[in-house]
Amino acid sequence: MLDDEEQHPDVGLQAAELNIQMKLSAVKRRWFRAFEVNLGLLYLLILAGITARYILVNLEKEHLQANRSMKIIQLKQEIKLLKEKIKEKCPDRWTRFGSSCYFKSTEAKHWQESRRDCQDKGADLVMINSKEEQIFINELNMRGESWTGLTGKKTSGGYKWEWVDGSAVNETLWAPGQLSTSYDSYGVCCDDNGKLKQAVEHYVGYSSKTFICEK
Repeated sequence: MLDDEEQHPDVGLQAAELNIQMKLSAVKRRWFRAFEVNLGLLYLLILAGITARYILVNLEKEHLQANRSMKIIQLKQEIKLLKEKIKEKCPDRWTRFGSSCYFKSTEAKHWQESRRDCQDKGADLVMINSKEEQIFINELNMRGESWTGLTGKKTSGGYKWEWVDGSAVNETLWAPGQLSTSYDSYGVCCDDNGKLKQAVEHYVGYSSKTFICEK
């Protein structure tokens, strides 16, 4: 009788342990299930990120290729136009250099009148953009001084030199000490070394000069 009473607590303890183990197993299964779900979601997010990155890279690549193709087409068109322009014959009394035609006047005029004369010819006062062009212009000018398309412009910070199209002048084309300016100053070609120099139009002896047009 006593032995049976001693065995009952063991049975109850075993049942309690079994119940705890079952609950732990259930908790573990739920935890692993949640882990699997979260891992799956993480995998999907990573896959979505990789896919989105792949799409963006390909779109960017296609965009760059399209831009490159467009630039190549534009460059070919520019080369074609340049070749056609080079083949064109310059009008009488005009001289070709590169893709432009140049006209040296024999009549002396003020700078503004000189520019109007060039514009009436479908051109403008010459704009020199390279050392080679400057050498050519100096040879075309031959002697004396001729107006160019270079003028001193008033700005909020003072004055600056620029060509008639608004582009900046290459300072290496200037003669030494010629970069100071006043409102009435214009660029002329050339000094004894073939460099650009400035002339103030309202000074006596500077008002009228020959000029060089470019188109």
